[in-house]
Amino acid sequence: MATSKAAKTATRRTERFGSDYYRRFYLTPATRAMSRTETELRGKLIAAAVKQLGLPVRRILDAGCGLGWLRKPLLQAFPHATYLGVEFSDYLCAKHGWTQGSVVDYRNRSPFDLAVCCDVLQYLDDRAAARAIANLARLSRGAVYLHVPTEEDFRERMDPSGTDQNVHLRSGDWYRHRLDKDFVHVGFGLFVKRNVPFAQWELEQTTT
Repeated sequence: MATSKAAKTATRRTERFGSDYYRRFYLTPATRAMSRTETELRGKLIAAAVKQLGLPVRRILDAGCGLGWLRKPLLQAFPHATYLGVEFSDYLCAKHGWTQGSVVDYRNRSPFDLAVCCDVLQYLDDRAAARAIANLARLSRGAVYLHVPTEEDFRERMDPSGTDQNVHLRSGDWYRHRLDKDFVHVGFGLFVKRNVPFAQWELEQTTT
């Protein structure tokens, strides 16, 4: 039976995220884009913002969890919560036991209170990235933390020597337009579902 074009594309994508990729961009100090220490600090920031807003967290989804570096700080902040790491990479699922899946179409019977998705959407084309954002809205009943480099980030903030250049670049407005349908941005990449009550002081808000 002939292999479909979509299946071949998926195979190439999952083979791309093997041991060499993570060794270069995460584990080797000279070439890494992000360290474990930086990632754990980000996890603490996410947790602090969620706690400040008074949002309950019992179920955490890490969509595209990679090496799982966000797991420790999130569970330290929410010790009664469960953490589910979902990962596209065959290599990481075999090595760390993550649930195999993609943020584009992963489904779960029960929604999550907090979903995080870091440095994933730039690897998806426009159609898949839009589907991923819509899926995050379905998966989360509380908050979503999203980190993804934009065209402006690549132009003004990122060091090319420690950055994967083989990505899809979009404007910040492209993401905001799709996120605004279901979420309110409360700062630092944290978005809260529009039907979830929370309060912020005026100067804490991203818009007035």
